[in-house]
Amino acid sequence: MPDGADVDVDVELESLSNGVVATGRVRAPWVGACRRCLVEVTGSAEADVREIFEPHPTEGETYLLGGDDTVDLEPLVRDAVLLALPLAPLCRDDCVGPAPDAFPTGPVAPVDEVRDPRWSALDDLRFDN
Repeated sequence: MPDGADVDVDVELESLSNGVVATGRVRAPWVGACRRCLVEVTGSAEADVREIFEPHPTEGETYLLGGDDTVDLEPLVRDAVLLALPLAPLCRDDCVGPAPDAFPTGPVAPVDEVRDPRWSALDDLRFDN
């Protein structure tokens, strides 16, 4: 997410006998790199949420309801946005990746280097069959 970006949280809180239910939608902008060409890609992560806040939360299932019946939405928003982010974004559906001329692949020209004499026996091996 870009620094200083606004996160839009539109939730409705509903009282339960021993907690609160937060129901709504979370939206946040994101910036990433295209998985093929590495060009910067932007988008918006959106997630529908329906989560329970209770005084004694179950790890990974519910969120903490403060002692004075306060609801801290930050953990809920963080979890929802992170799960809504694309794993491997594309700049466009038909992206073919980097330009071949700009990023050549293939064998690298040999470099004259000092070879370790302990490996010289391997130079005599031949696999011609």
